[in-house]
Amino acid sequence: MPTAGTRIGAEVAKFDALAARWWDPNGPMKPLHRMNPLRTGWIAERIARLHGRDPAAPDALAGLSLLDVGCGAGLASEALARRGARVTGLDAAGEALEAARAHASAQGLDIDYREGLPEDLPDHETFDAVIALEVIEHVADRAAFLAALARAAKRGAPVFLSTLNRTPRAFLMAKLGAEYLLRLLPVGTHDWRMFVTPGELGAGLRQVGLGVADITGMAMDPLTGRWRATRDVGINYLVMARG
Repeated sequence: MPTAGTRIGAEVAKFDALAARWWDPNGPMKPLHRMNPLRTGWIAERIARLHGRDPAAPDALAGLSLLDVGCGAGLASEALARRGARVTGLDAAGEALEAARAHASAQGLDIDYREGLPEDLPDHETFDAVIALEVIEHVADRAAFLAALARAAKRGAPVFLSTLNRTPRAFLMAKLGAEYLLRLLPVGTHDWRMFVTPGELGAGLRQVGLGVADITGMAMDPLTGRWRATRDVGINYLVMARG
């Protein structure tokens, strides 16, 4: 697989191919649409509390700068921009970014979408929060990726990651079940060997000067399709880290 920095060419092409249907709530990104309220709500609540704000306020993130790494077509970027954040969305998939720009414009949202990799950001550009959701299991160099996220965060600012645990249960449900049996995701979306255990992620974060400050599992109700926070991190999980 050709790589350039943390980028894997085949992974970028995979998500570029989905660009046209990214915003279809019943299309190939349906699981992310369903998961997004939980992910962005959990993140927004913690950012707001760190800044002494009411997490329930509609503009709880007003004026705060946020970097969304691997933003795709902007599901999380838009949700956090609606809470007042000044969002920069970064992705290596150019076609997905075109879909992101078009959708944000139609919604009247001012989001700075850029094509590139986090390691290419200038050292002087830092943010009040950095997020990378369902990205680390698709990168070529996990250590370099985490180092780039840490550099992009202001001193003491939170870094959020969501990913999939490398467990037999995750293989059965997130790989075989979601891709082959239920067809919730296109076949080939994930490589189970690239899933990341919480222990591995925590160790990688410590190596770049960050410590896990909070963690939650994410589980889907098979009857309603809604996602909820849970103590079970055996499949999907979300982490907040700080320096």
